[in-house]
Amino acid sequence: MKDPKTKQNEASVMDFLNSVENEKRKSDALVVLDLMKTITKLEPKMLGNSLVGFGSYHYKYASGREGDWPFTAFSPRKQNLTIYIMDGFQNHQDLLNQLGKYSTGKSCLYIKKLEDVDHKILEKLIISSFNRMNKKYK
Repeated sequence: MKDPKTKQNEASVMDFLNSVENEKRKSDALVVLDLMKTITKLEPKMLGNSLVGFGSYHYKYASGREGDWPFTAFSPRKQNLTIYIMDGFQNHQDLLNQLGKYSTGKSCLYIKKLEDVDHKILEKLIISSFNRMNKKYK
């Protein structure tokens, strides 16, 4: 069984964020960093070379694959700011309806610019997901 390539490491979160070339993406990422620190009351950790995570839980699939992943995370990617809503979106439809301009993947919330979304709703969404994950795995 292959190990997951995105593992927590000791790289500097601030060095990573300061290396983001797109100034708007960097600025948005710093806002999300502060928001997640406030919500989780945890220090951020790097996972791989481009993911900033908060907290950690251990997962194990029926296939035998297992690993550790953060309760919540984000990454300032070239195309968008990606926010990881680890419990998925099925429990958050009311908040998503109020959020603004975004798209989603399985547990990824893609935002082009932070001003495209309602910050209070984004905060509620991250809080709700973080609390569900924390309750499930603590």
